[in-house]
Amino acid sequence: MSDPITVLIVDDHAVVRHGLRTFLEAAGGFQVVGEAGSGGEAVLQVADLAPDVVLMDLVMPEMDGVVATRMVKARSPRSQVIVLTSYHDDEQIFPAIRAGALSYLLKGMSLAELSEAVRKAARGEAVMHPRVAARLVQELNGAPQETRLLYESLSEREREVLRLIAEGCSNANIAERLVISEQTVRSHVHNILGKLHLADRTQAAVYAWRAGIMEG
Repeated sequence: MSDPITVLIVDDHAVVRHGLRTFLEAAGGFQVVGEAGSGGEAVLQVADLAPDVVLMDLVMPEMDGVVATRMVKARSPRSQVIVLTSYHDDEQIFPAIRAGALSYLLKGMSLAELSEAVRKAARGEAVMHPRVAARLVQELNGAPQETRLLYESLSEREREVLRLIAEGCSNANIAERLVISEQTVRSHVHNILGKLHLADRTQAAVYAWRAGIMEG
């Protein structure tokens, strides 16, 4: 039996934390290793707990979810952050992604959708609520010339890999789709991030949509 996915819940409302903990523990396959009522508490806990996934509220007093996400990723790079918010048009969508958040979900989603998003995050696969994704594409429409020039520096294979990253595929999925080894995929991903001056896969996915290469 595989190890449970470890989760840290960050929200300034105790009732929300309790609800999320109760659901995840009842669903099976998850282990809530900690709760934090603020971004500051999350940063302190994550270094010791190194959870697989952090469920991060976006709007909190003292330290908001964007700053907390950036610090959490610095303390525990392997932890994947899922941002939870009540608003699909929140101005913090893009700062949260730049800070290192993998997924961006609305609190009104079903519990089944949440559990699946957590499982995917543990595999490094991003999930965006459709309304958030639509906002993302709308905001990033119209890439500057520099973005296109950087894209043209990629090889044909690297472009294929980038498109699959943007579709939310894991390295294993990409390897299967392109009939290559996972090591080769990792090498391509490394080259893509270097050529495009990006920090991680999430930024690469956003880049692909911004460049308009997913529209064809």
